[in-house]
Amino acid sequence: MVPILSGLVFLPLIGALIICLLPNRSGRLIKTLALTVTGAALGLSVILLLRFDQSAVGMQFVEQVPWIAQFNIWYFLGVDGLSVGLVFLTALLGFIACVASLGVENRIKEYFIFYLLLMVGMTGTFVALDLFLFYIFWEVVLIPMYFLIGIWGGPRREYAAIKFFLYTLAGSLLMLVGILVVYFTSNPHTFNMLELAKITPAFGGHLQIILFLAFFIAFAIKVPVFPFHTWLPDAHVEAPTPISVLLAGVLLKMGGYGFFRICFPFFPEAAHYFAFALAVLGCINIVYGASVAMAQTDFKKMIAYSSVSHMGFVMLGLASMSATGLNGGLLEMFNHGIITGAMFLLVGILYTRSHTRDLSQFGGLSGHMPIYAFFLTIMSLASLGLPGLSGFVGEFLSLAGAFPVYQSITIISIVGLIIMVGFFLYMLQRVLLGPLNPNCQKYADMNGQEIFTLVPLLVITVIAGFCPMVVINFQQTAIQSLTGLLGGAF
Repeated sequence: MVPILSGLVFLPLIGALIICLLPNRSGRLIKTLALTVTGAALGLSVILLLRFDQSAVGMQFVEQVPWIAQFNIWYFLGVDGLSVGLVFLTALLGFIACVASLGVENRIKEYFIFYLLLMVGMTGTFVALDLFLFYIFWEVVLIPMYFLIGIWGGPRREYAAIKFFLYTLAGSLLMLVGILVVYFTSNPHTFNMLELAKITPAFGGHLQIILFLAFFIAFAIKVPVFPFHTWLPDAHVEAPTPISVLLAGVLLKMGGYGFFRICFPFFPEAAHYFAFALAVLGCINIVYGASVAMAQTDFKKMIAYSSVSHMGFVMLGLASMSATGLNGGLLEMFNHGIITGAMFLLVGILYTRSHTRDLSQFGGLSGHMPIYAFFLTIMSLASLGLPGLSGFVGEFLSLAGAFPVYQSITIISIVGLIIMVGFFLYMLQRVLLGPLNPNCQKYADMNGQEIFTLVPLLVITVIAGFCPMVVINFQQTAIQSLTGLLGGAF
């Protein structure tokens, strides 16, 4: 039997290689192959969840083979509670976004090659346990995303792609320096992330601080944390809809995962040193992101800035150093991926009919497109944090974990939450309510393919809202281990 994690990583790579051999005119076959590969990866991720032991401490499904022996580099994969949910999220959104990509007609072969390579990098980042291997997968994501935005994006696609590339590359180079310092400072020299988590906490305080900053900037750019966020709205607005789904649903989580997997366990002393700064940055993300989203008239840019706000709750949960806050931060990453992935699909559905994202061009769609109105309402309510839907739980736990330590910051962050409620309700009013805009009379309601992409995300949003322990049980043991390492409260 093929090891599950290697299957998840390399199935898309095999698919991309096969597509390379197919002629350009085989568009239908290429799309079918891409759907088959991403569907198989989703199936493997479901098997991974079903076989995952929620009570076990440590890594599961471990695959470890020597790779470059003279530098102690291993092909080393594994998952625990920090990563298993994100692996499933990647596979689910990867399949759904692939379905949403069936409408691509321009350079089909190249699109799906880059798409599948993007899947390789994203999945590999979440399962790699060798720091050298982690960096390779991290960098693999950069090239296909650059081309997917730069070739298939909107009118300003070249600018958005270059901006994304330069921001991410700058952070990656800092992380590379940090990786090299960690490798040569550790004794014995190793890239094994589990061993480094035992060695690096003994590094001197000043060295920990420097290394923490090197990794922090790389991860903060991906999250993105203010003031490293400016690439995100441009990339989202110009990216094609399926790529926006992966960008918001998965790529932003790579940065948050880096904090959980590397920054905090490797450099716990530095994490405590910067905890207040992280809380302040999280608060700025929440309030600033929500305030700027409120001012947008571009539907897609509004959702992009809402992502900046939502990821602030992840930072706030991390800054709390408590099991409650850390659970909330990790849960918020998963829930945000599901909800915002659905929101970008909904924006794309409307854009394909109207060829505009200007909110003033819509109105009265609740009666004219009732199925669309149903999905948009539920997912918007989830995104603004309505109790009973998944968006509420992660935000609440992040705030509850941070409040005992940072009362004032938490209260200010709640103001951002109120602004978020305001702009989502404003958006729903502009799009769905009032008299039908004459421009919208010719719009058809959602078709079967569009409904198919949104139903799984809606179901997870409702289940994770009413029964959040379904998700929390997967991550709780790993969070408790991390909290113990940080010396935080349970």
